[in-house]
Amino acid sequence: MVNANADALGIIFPNSYDDLVPELVADRLMASIPFAGRYRMIDFILSGMVNSGIDNVSIVVRKNYHSLMDHLGSGREWDLTRKNGGLNIVPPFAQKNVKVYNGRVEALASILHFLQYQKEKYVIMADTNIAVNFDFDDFLKRHIKSGADVTVAYTEEELPESARKSETDNKGLYYTLDLEDDRVNNIKINSKASGVQNFSMNIYAIEREVLIDQIRQASVRGYVFYERDILSPHLVTLNVRAYKYEGYCARISDMGSYFRENMKMLEDKNLDALFRSPVYTKIRDDNPTRYMTGSKVKNVMAADGCIIEGEVENSVLFRGVKVEKGAKVKNCVLMQDTVVKADARIEYVISDKNVIIGEGKQLKGTDTFQVFVEKGKTV
Repeated sequence: MVNANADALGIIFPNSYDDLVPELVADRLMASIPFAGRYRMIDFILSGMVNSGIDNVSIVVRKNYHSLMDHLGSGREWDLTRKNGGLNIVPPFAQKNVKVYNGRVEALASILHFLQYQKEKYVIMADTNIAVNFDFDDFLKRHIKSGADVTVAYTEEELPESARKSETDNKGLYYTLDLEDDRVNNIKINSKASGVQNFSMNIYAIEREVLIDQIRQASVRGYVFYERDILSPHLVTLNVRAYKYEGYCARISDMGSYFRENMKMLEDKNLDALFRSPVYTKIRDDNPTRYMTGSKVKNVMAADGCIIEGEVENSVLFRGVKVEKGAKVKNCVLMQDTVVKADARIEYVISDKNVIIGEGKQLKGTDTFQVFVEKGKTV
């Protein structure tokens, strides 16, 4: 890990896009959704901050945060167990002025007193619906060098089909940017445009004192969303700059994208791109994956603790998955401690944790519509 401290504190919003994947957030939040075999979504943003020398990180949670607290613990795996700074999880109602927030403005207003007493000059804000190996150090340096009031990171990519076809605007606001050189002159909210767009990553750098002043003024006016209510109406007076990210970015926008982004991890080029710098996660002491006599495995990502006696092809297996003799698993994402009993056949299935697929059972989805089995269910 990087030991040199950055002059910035991190603020992570782990609930911002929960509504995009309601099946996966019944008992958790977006930040603690399992991804890539042994990780959670928050691991990528949090590890990126730590690797860039940010050792003061606050996570402002809204609901369903017990699984996240269990995963993060004291922050030891991220070297955030510190006397000053470190990991700070802020649950709603922790203090009388902390409430369940709707948007980023309300979330920041609830920790305004905390922000006033921090020593860092800059704040970096991020959501957790993307798995990315982001260089926050370079991002902050670019922000300082440009003299911008706010810097926002973006990727050049097409908007997810699920977003463009959505008939409602209540499943998480997303933003696209119109740029002149690297200056943002327009922020479009929930655009339906086709083709490649400047798609905001919702990662921001700003001076702490400037942010405090913005939130104070926005809070008394009843504003809710930082981008919609603070940045967009004031782009003429605010110097908002854009930072183009050209690395690998896995963006979760619905169940289909969750499945596809996991399956992309079966390609070495994507795996290498996402894990080019260390990504830390909670340690679970377990045996290495065991491939028993007679098992057949092709193109599989298997985390530690798995036991494979049957056949597995083109699948992502999380920790402790068991595939019994005679069972066949193809094109599946099976979360922690899923058990596929003998002679079962499953294809295009997403199973949550502790699922049991009964002996001889058959489940089959398609590449465009996967079968989802919720946590703890027996089929």
